[in-house]
Amino acid sequence: MPMNVSDAPQRTDSAHQKDLRVIEVDPRTDPRWESFVCKHPDGAIYHHPAWLIALECEYGQKGIYLACVNSDEQLLAVLPLVSTRGLPFRFGGALAGRRISSLPRTPVAGPLSTHPQATAALLQEAVRRVTAQPGTTLQVKAQEPDLDGLVDGVVGMPWRQTFILQLPAQLNEPYRISNSRQRGVVRWAINKAERMGVRIRSAETASDLKAWYRLYLETMRRSFVPPRPYRFFLALWEHLRPAKLMNLLIAEQELAGRHRIIAGAVFLTFGKTMSYSFSGSGSGDLSLLPNDLLIWRAINDACEKKCQFFDLGEVPEGKEGLAKFKKKWGAEPVRMYRYYYPISPTAEDDADEPKGSLIALVNSVWTHLPLWAVSWIGDQVYSRL
Repeated sequence: MPMNVSDAPQRTDSAHQKDLRVIEVDPRTDPRWESFVCKHPDGAIYHHPAWLIALECEYGQKGIYLACVNSDEQLLAVLPLVSTRGLPFRFGGALAGRRISSLPRTPVAGPLSTHPQATAALLQEAVRRVTAQPGTTLQVKAQEPDLDGLVDGVVGMPWRQTFILQLPAQLNEPYRISNSRQRGVVRWAINKAERMGVRIRSAETASDLKAWYRLYLETMRRSFVPPRPYRFFLALWEHLRPAKLMNLLIAEQELAGRHRIIAGAVFLTFGKTMSYSFSGSGSGDLSLLPNDLLIWRAINDACEKKCQFFDLGEVPEGKEGLAKFKKKWGAEPVRMYRYYYPISPTAEDDADEPKGSLIALVNSVWTHLPLWAVSWIGDQVYSRL
């Protein structure tokens, strides 16, 4: 059983335990952070300094980057955190209030550690900071349910499922879906898209990014989901793309020698995983099935990069159509987890995608709003989350 951190770091009967201490570091300038993330088997794109910089650029929120070190100043664990203001009038439920999160507007992050005592030390420091700010909640987004019992009052609960496709170790030909029925469905969709003149390419300029962002706004309007601001995607473009951590794939239709962007998706790649992160498509072009062609290209790109996993992203409870779309590629659902202090929220609470009262307020007119208004509302919502 893991030891409670209130005992572990202060004990003197173990050289390893007594040497632990928690410090703040700057991932931008301290090379230890990136090196630690890159070498850790569970390191994710969301721990990487480039993602943390993009998240800060989105709303100017300075992160709190905790690290547990030993007497040799070696990093044993890291925990990125960001403080948020919360929505007014308790819109979005209990978790839409003020919080310190790892990380806001991010699918999963949480502590990355080599030792349970180091993990516990980071969590206790996070709890100390939350306790010093009455009315603030700690939210930790974990990949596994492995934080139970480390710190008193930090309570975990299952969250959504993400859909993970395990890729073959070696591939000398296009990826092959093992289920013959699903393989036939995908092949039909790909053939139709290609017959209709749809082609895939990587975005090359910021103009491509702007054109795609309009399609992203259309998609968020159709889905009743507040969109992220353009400056966030520009930050991804400027900080992740040069390091080959981000790629925007564009679907174009060619007719009479003219090219028209009809869809696109942002894919993030780090270590052994490529993630399908943000997508946008015009409602009038969905019959051309560009999203199938985009994912097919991305999966094969991931195989070429020798990735082991392709993450198609999480699905909210009850969205069976979306889950079916992700399953047809052969992806399997994997549960994610959330840990909280001092509250234990209900499954309906979700501070990343505020629904309930807030969305109900604009639900009746949302799909009729101009795109600039959709963008403005999303910007106001996420500026507090």
